[in-house]
Amino acid sequence: MSTTGGAVTVAIQGTAGSFSHKAALALIGAETQIVPCRSFEDLFQTVADGAAARGVVPIENSLAGSVHRNYDLLSEHSLHIVGETLVRVQLCLIAPRGTTLSGLRSVHSHPVALAQCRKFFAEHPHLAQIPAIDTAGAVRDVLSRKTGDEAAIGSALAAELYGGVVLQENLEDHEENFTRFLAVERSAPAHAAGPKLSLVFSLTNKPGALHEALGVFAGRGIDLTKLESRPLIGRPWEYRFYLDCIGPDGSQVADAVAELERLALSVRVLGAYQAARGLQ
Repeated sequence: MSTTGGAVTVAIQGTAGSFSHKAALALIGAETQIVPCRSFEDLFQTVADGAAARGVVPIENSLAGSVHRNYDLLSEHSLHIVGETLVRVQLCLIAPRGTTLSGLRSVHSHPVALAQCRKFFAEHPHLAQIPAIDTAGAVRDVLSRKTGDEAAIGSALAAELYGGVVLQENLEDHEENFTRFLAVERSAPAHAAGPKLSLVFSLTNKPGALHEALGVFAGRGIDLTKLESRPLIGRPWEYRFYLDCIGPDGSQVADAVAELERLALSVRVLGAYQAARGLQ
């Protein structure tokens, strides 16, 4: 495992102070050393190459839905899911010290974050919304310029890291705004680390195929917590299915996977790990 001075190196998309950074701290602890990556593709490749011991990636948001690109990258790379955590997305208006809300003319952030603050912008129609690559990067750049008339939307962690002040908290339109993050590594644990299982499979394109595949879990009382379909490239109207489940015991889940392998064209277990507990 790649470490630096006892710290665990963790690849994230974006900049230190992002919600991915917050998720990494929740999953690994204060010894986390962030390896910033420009894109999710770079993140997966950084872990695959061994330049980081682990990657932390968002997989779904309670408002925006699934992060489809990361589902595809799980299939494209031979990485293993080893954990997950839930992070409450609390968006803050952050500016250099001495800046006032009345003096602002523009607000910078990731387009998704801007879109989740429609009520705030409706109340302040004079503020220009400026898209950025990521929330934490927007905070860092605004604080470095110190113009006095611009702010950024990001996490309280970003404000702390880059020396900004929070002008207003909880800008998000909906309080129930959470993101689920996965931790991925190159090597699978020697033993299953928890009752939650993630896998990906493909089926013969015939009537009832998906119903039959899901029946191997339903018949054993296994809780399906997530089902996601993604198109199979080069095979129009055929799909790859990603499934998360939690079983009453390990043997029941193992039997279900074994039966699925007899029905499916392909099955790959992505990881067995502890389900997220509570909000970080």
